[in-house]
Amino acid sequence: MPIWHEEDLMLRYALRRVPSALAVLAIASVVVFGVLHLAPGDPAVLAAGPDASAKTVSAVRHQLGLDASLPHQYLTWLGGVLTGDLGDSYVRGVPVATLIGNGLGNTLELTLGAIVLAVLLGGLAGLVLGVAKGRLVRGATAAATALAFAIPPYVSGVLLVMVFAITHRILPAGGHVSVLADPEIGVQYLIMPALALALPAAAVLARFLSTSIRRVFDEDYIRIGTAKGLRRRRIVLCHALPNALPPVLTVLGIQIGQMLGGAIVVEAIFAWPGVGQLIIDSLKSSDYFVVQNLLLITVTVFVVLQTVTDLLHAAVDPRLRME
Repeated sequence: MPIWHEEDLMLRYALRRVPSALAVLAIASVVVFGVLHLAPGDPAVLAAGPDASAKTVSAVRHQLGLDASLPHQYLTWLGGVLTGDLGDSYVRGVPVATLIGNGLGNTLELTLGAIVLAVLLGGLAGLVLGVAKGRLVRGATAAATALAFAIPPYVSGVLLVMVFAITHRILPAGGHVSVLADPEIGVQYLIMPALALALPAAAVLARFLSTSIRRVFDEDYIRIGTAKGLRRRRIVLCHALPNALPPVLTVLGIQIGQMLGGAIVVEAIFAWPGVGQLIIDSLKSSDYFVVQNLLLITVTVFVVLQTVTDLLHAAVDPRLRME
């Protein structure tokens, strides 16, 4: 039987994940292309204008490549995506890549802020639920996580605006200033939408982390460490927590994908100029080329996040690499 080094096992594990990720992206591209071509409305008519003649509409349709067969349109679009040529928005008249680039950067800023808050709040609550001995503390933390999980982002977002922007006027009610451009002002605009997006994910992470920690505390090596007189803090931080993290990392990857989806609603509440707001505006104006590329990019980000999460899971859990 060959002896594999850790690096070889990790590489083999990563290579096994690539074909499935590519297959998901290929299926997603076909679904996105097919669904949007079933949507009502003729992009050529919308691009030419309501008063355009039939000859003008036909010329615009040819210019957009809509007179070709569906397989040819699909392959042309997919080739443009792979080469970075996403075409132009026929409603706004600007490159789709420019629109998506501006919106995607703002959405990633919001999502990263939400991830940081979700990990901090969820990790702290999970540790309290998993290792705290006080009934009152655990009960209050469990109630808080249940409330955070039950309230959707569009409700918590409105409540945050009412409390911190209208009643007390501590934070701005909406808008966007880049954290990179002005950290002090940018954080003020970021904290409420990021918190509204992070609360449900933090509650889920807290539940899984607490359950995983309690499961680890039933292992024999934890009992042995306790019997040897190791400090509880060292047992939790050095032994229990590292072994409780692998399943939580998988859940975190799923929650990041859900936060990307939930960003659409949060961006609408806080007037955040991200991908979600761009999708809503493009759907209202029937700018299907923009929506088509946005949906595929969103699926791609989700698949990449899931793949990275699986790799992180394998990095901290050698059992996965050995399978």
